[in-house]
Amino acid sequence: MSHDHKKTHEEVRFPDDTDLLERAIRELLIEKGVFTAEEFSKQMNEADKITPNDGAKIVARAWLDSSFKKELIEDPVSALAKMGYRVGAPEPNLAVVEQTEKVHYIVVCTLCSCYPRSLLGPPPEWYKSLEYRSRVVIDPRSVLEEFGTKISDNIEIKVLDSTADLRYFVLPRRPDGTENYNEDDLAKLVSRDSMVGVTQAIKP
Repeated sequence: MSHDHKKTHEEVRFPDDTDLLERAIRELLIEKGVFTAEEFSKQMNEADKITPNDGAKIVARAWLDSSFKKELIEDPVSALAKMGYRVGAPEPNLAVVEQTEKVHYIVVCTLCSCYPRSLLGPPPEWYKSLEYRSRVVIDPRSVLEEFGTKISDNIEIKVLDSTADLRYFVLPRRPDGTENYNEDDLAKLVSRDSMVGVTQAIKP
């Protein structure tokens, strides 16, 4: 999967049929009563107001407050409600995972483009592309390297497959040298891609 690093990944487009698949899944879930068309429309309108900056604030808070981070991982619905974010029914469930010295997580939706919209806004085009969805589960290290992310061979890479019922949110590792940073300073080091797991937090 080639990337023009003169452009942002937001600008890279890979044509596929995900829009049609998303529509078919949405109509099926409405038909089965998982949610109504009105609930879905309201959810999408709210998601359009969300940007990756919202997710970055959550990560920064977790870096500074260990008790909040613990609750965020164990009970994201409760933790995020304290920051004014709504996840869980009627929206999809959310699992929060933390990058560590032993494990690196990377998120994909192999079926279409399920994504934590309520925290990050709409997914980027590369995330929805068939190329990313098919390749990352087979050779995640190579895909990460194409995003400029080199993961040591002694670190296990786990690919998490999002579904219509469950979305994943990644807590990147806090960069060294940020001990005196406040929440706003830390949030500036958190990119959208790091909360999907394809990159790491920005080093100061």
